[in-house]
Amino acid sequence: MGPPPAGPPSPPPPPPDALQALSTALLNLTGLGLGYVLLKRWLPAALCWAATAGLLFAALPADVGGVPGGVLIGYVAFLVLAAADGARRALRTGTAWPLRAPVAVGLGLVLLAVPAGGVIAYDGARDDAIEEMLLERLEKADRIVTAADGRSFDSAKDDYRSALAVYRDLGDDHPGSKAADRVPDSLKTYYESVATPYEERKYCDALEPLKYLRTLPDDLGKDRLGSLAAWPDDRLATSLYECGTQGLGTAAGGSGQFGELLRTFPDSDQAGKVEPAIRDAIDERSSDLKGADPCKATDELRNIGSTAKALPDDAGDGLSGDAESAVESGAYACGVDEFKDGKFAASAKTLNDFADTYRGNGKRDRAQQIAIAAEIAAARPQAGRSLPPTKSPGGAKLEYVVENGGPGPLEVLYTGPTTGTLKLTACGNCKTYTSKAQGKKACLAGKGYPKKTLRLPAGEYHFLYKRGASSAGSVRNNTEGSQVRPGYRYTDCSYVVTGGGLGDLDDLDDLDRLT
Repeated sequence: MGPPPAGPPSPPPPPPDALQALSTALLNLTGLGLGYVLLKRWLPAALCWAATAGLLFAALPADVGGVPGGVLIGYVAFLVLAAADGARRALRTGTAWPLRAPVAVGLGLVLLAVPAGGVIAYDGARDDAIEEMLLERLEKADRIVTAADGRSFDSAKDDYRSALAVYRDLGDDHPGSKAADRVPDSLKTYYESVATPYEERKYCDALEPLKYLRTLPDDLGKDRLGSLAAWPDDRLATSLYECGTQGLGTAAGGSGQFGELLRTFPDSDQAGKVEPAIRDAIDERSSDLKGADPCKATDELRNIGSTAKALPDDAGDGLSGDAESAVESGAYACGVDEFKDGKFAASAKTLNDFADTYRGNGKRDRAQQIAIAAEIAAARPQAGRSLPPTKSPGGAKLEYVVENGGPGPLEVLYTGPTTGTLKLTACGNCKTYTSKAQGKKACLAGKGYPKKTLRLPAGEYHFLYKRGASSAGSVRNNTEGSQVRPGYRYTDCSYVVTGGGLGDLDDLDDLDRLT
């Protein structure tokens, strides 16, 4: 038998379908690998699913940083390769599809909306994450301000600046964000926190923080601050005035605060109060000169005068003159008060300074008189039991001769029923003695020492002997008391004993008694 007859020939493969290739590419571009599924190529379809799953793992949940750039570029490149590979396979196989090619193309286009919508949704979620992050930054800055509230500005300054940097960055880098929209309210709270000392009426403590707030318009801009730009001005003017007023009479004196007020806010209501405040302070301290502590009042008047003199544009010229006039009265009152309080050395200095400074004052002679008694009382307290009499009593005057029997000039201060001082020239031929006995013997010998005669009313006297620099070197002052009685003439001879200071021989009654 011969070979069986040959069957009919196989039909030729269908020609390549361009729409089928396009639909495969589009379906693979969705990231779902559906083009491979229609081609029944399960391994590359699985690779598409794995790539999409990896992208979702890297992207979700959405955060501020978003998907890493390398991951996104790699995924897009993979989809492009999958689309090209799918189109190539569709052109080569010519496999019949369960879907008509036009329908598959339409389905691919529709399904491309899935990744596009995913991108839009992801961007929205990322924007929400950014907003949440910005709000957290704002809340953290607000907490810093809250924690700084009540602390001293020096200790909280760095924290305030840290919070301010956050507010500035939110406005500069993220305008239109929810956090940026809330910055104005945070800045109002910020200003109030920094100015807490002002609200607590701690005006001197409020100066530095309020000055700091006045610098913020240069940092943040007036437009951003709005009404807050001028918010510290009136408060600073008030603080400068109140702090200056509190300092009136102190060493600081308030001149710095008043001067700054007049220069910075010359037209303010507070600036107009400066002169009346200083005048009231002068009047108040002037009244205090008659009180229990005229020395304190005088010191405060000096400080107030310095404050007035330091005001800008000669604003305090008249005030400083009033203060100086009050100081003149106060210096005398202070010296008298120190005498009454037993502060004799201080009284002597105060009144001597008064006499030297105010030579035309009507109380100068009285001041010198009290200063003499005070200097004596500093070494002999009995002399300070009461102020010296203002006038010498009437009646007979007794001679009281004072001789200088030692080297160097001699000054004798005396107080009693009358007060005064006399000076004796140096004794050229006098020497120092090794004992008081030698000095007394020399005085009794009457060698023509330099002498002066006082005419004193009778009564109890106190003397202070002050010998100036001489060949004897430093000589200790000496004090004595003496009763001057009617019917006698007194001679007081002063000499110097080596190692014993200054001696004197007084009441030579037996030699000079008058009959």
